[in-house]
Amino acid sequence: MGIVERLVPDELWELFQRVVPEAPSRPQGGGRRRHGDREVLAAIVFVATSGCTWQQLPAASFGPSGATAHRRFTEWTKARVWAKLHRLVLDELGARGDLDWSRCAIDSVNMRALKKGDLTGPNPVDRGKYGSKIHLITERTGLPLSVGISGANVHDSQALIPLVKGIPPIRSRRGPRRRKPANLHADKGYDYHHLRQWLSRRGIQHRIARRGVEASQRLGRHRWTIERTMAWLAGCRRLHRRYERKAEHFLAFTSLACTLICYRRLAK
Repeated sequence: MGIVERLVPDELWELFQRVVPEAPSRPQGGGRRRHGDREVLAAIVFVATSGCTWQQLPAASFGPSGATAHRRFTEWTKARVWAKLHRLVLDELGARGDLDWSRCAIDSVNMRALKKGDLTGPNPVDRGKYGSKIHLITERTGLPLSVGISGANVHDSQALIPLVKGIPPIRSRRGPRRRKPANLHADKGYDYHHLRQWLSRRGIQHRIARRGVEASQRLGRHRWTIERTMAWLAGCRRLHRRYERKAEHFLAFTSLACTLICYRRLAK
């Protein structure tokens, strides 16, 4: 098995073909031969997981150069391919009954930004260094359902409503598509009355630690799964630091990391 097939297995490639846009045609003819989408996708996955720069991409192993892979990455990001692929993998898991909606969790993690750009801000817990936050909602076993990014100076509570709204309608083994967890667990950073009311109006039971009343550690028996998911995200070394000036590119790598986490469960 070559490196392309190892990074992009057949099942993942079949799913990707359902969301990737068709290659633009050249009515006038001519031009260089376009590299295959599977080889380019493998190159992008390699950049995401290894943390190398586009210039360091070993073109001899994949075919496309770093410049070609980056150009296609930009095209696919504009077409929202990564969010669509994540949703498609979640659909496959949901259809198999591998998603547990009974208890979900929300949390965030800070990433230092090497360049100032969209959705960056001074991190109050990192000596004011500029960075971004990755916000995440996972189902009971730790599979990411919804992901978003913000500046490092944005309070966690501001991400709850957009993240819950961002959960796509996902297939179920039986019955209609689902997009609401039964319970949502969170730490004291989300302890606000309006958030509790908002969740209750939507039929979502909330389990949010109360400031000055109970310790966040009491939620550890349920929230450890999202902490593990954050560690899984760190397996995508491109996310150790934010190298991208454009927020949509950083979000694209984050969505790709979430897709790979979900696909590993699908491939079992």
